Amino acid sequence: MQTPASPKTAKPDTRLAIGDLAKRSGVAASALRFYEDQGLLISQRSDSGSKQGGRRHYARGDLRRVAFIRAAQTVGLSLEQIRAALAELPDGRTPTAADWTRLSSAWRPLLDQRIAELTRLRDTLSSCIGCGCLSLSKCALYNPADSAAKAGPGARYLLGDAPPAAKASRPAAKPAVPPGSVRKR
Repeated sequence: MQTPASPKTAKPDTRLAIGDLAKRSGVAASALRFYEDQGLLISQRSDSGSKQGGRRHYARGDLRRVAFIRAAQTVGLSLEQIRAALAELPDGRTPTAADWTRLSSAWRPLLDQRIAELTRLRDTLSSCIGCGCLSLSKCALYNPADSAAKAGPGARYLLGDAPPAAKASRPAAKPAVPPGSVRKR
């Protein structure tokens, strides 16, 4: 696994203390330490004999690297996938605009899939999702005799299986009111 470019090559005045990187990037210092533990960032430690006593310092370019990590997490990539994407960069350097274009284009199918899943969830959220629970009053309409179970386990309609069209499009039946049960005032 390639590791990020060492900030030791950066001039001391271009390095950022962990608190400064956290403030500039909007990412907590604890998250930056975690990213470093995961091999996504690398810091240089100040001399333990100095006033700063072994504090982490990062190259200024790590601002872009942290932004890349956060964007990849927002898309839904795992840390392993992010690590693999960063490992594709020569010498573990910070992604350039061209790198961003190339790497992010590979995420488009993942985003499209997530958008489709979220759209399907939004559109079925207030109705039965075919879980097979048979506990909702609408289940008899959307999932009669637990027919969704024939397609497999889980919330079948949420997973993309379509409910039977004729059954799903029917409005809920209103209970019949026996004659004489309505009081006149």
